[in-house]
Order: sequence, then structure tokens, then C-alpha cells
Amino acid sequence: MPVDVLSISPDLAIPESEIVERFVRASGAGGQNVNKVSTAVELRFDIAGSPSLPEDLRQRLLARRDRRLTDDGVLVIDAQRFRTQERNRQDARERLAGFIAAGLAVPKRRIATRPTRASQKRRIEGKRERSEIKRGRSRRDWE
Repeated sequence: MPVDVLSISPDLAIPESEIVERFVRASGAGGQNVNKVSTAVELRFDIAGSPSLPEDLRQRLLARRDRRLTDDGVLVIDAQRFRTQERNRQDARERLAGFIAAGLAVPKRRIATRPTRASQKRRIEGKRERSEIKRGRSRRDWE
């Protein structure tokens, strides 16, 4: 039963037409089956060119440092965990949905704070103590 959209959240769905799937032979162990049947799935989703994604979400996803993202803004997911093509296809789509859902959360802006006077004093005192320890090592009083 083909699904024409991949639902990410109640208000965000990706149409099938934006997802490109290619079936390839899986690598690794598996005997004759792995040599004959193309069960692995290579899923591609063009984040940079997708009209379905809101602009702020697109920018957050493209800003992530993820090895699966190409320089052109295309997310490539390889799924070959399972022995069947259908299960690998489902796995790849779940991982795509997870990647996009992770970008939905807007990170909180950090509020710059200043160190307290007491913490500054403790830091300087610690540096002074360390300096005394090191100065004590360099004296040649024991010769």
C-alpha cells in the first residue's frame, strides 16, 4: 500500500515525489542472498531544494554537521540493517523522519553571564597556588 506523504509531525509532511530511493546490493555477510538480491536502500532527500520544509527548519538542518549531508544539501541515508527490501525501506524513512524531527526543536538562545567576583577570586587564587608549586620545583636548593 503506497503512502503518498511521509508524516513528520502533525503540521509537517514530506511528499513522496521529493524522496528518491535506489535499491542496491547490501555489503557484508549474508551468503548467496546478499549477492543476488538488492535489499539495501539508498534514500536521498534534497533538503536545500525542498519546498515542503519551512525556511527556518531548512537552515537548522543544513547547519548540522552530519556526514550524511552532501555539499549540495542532499541528505543520503543508507539502510541495510535488515534482510528484506521493504524493511530497509521503512528503516530509511524512519531515519529520515527522525533527522527532520530533530531539527524541529528550536535551540534555546544562550544568555551571556558574567563570572561572580568570588569565582574570579577563586580562579586567581588557584593560579597563584599552582604558580607557587611550579616555582618550588625550579629552585635548586637541594644541590
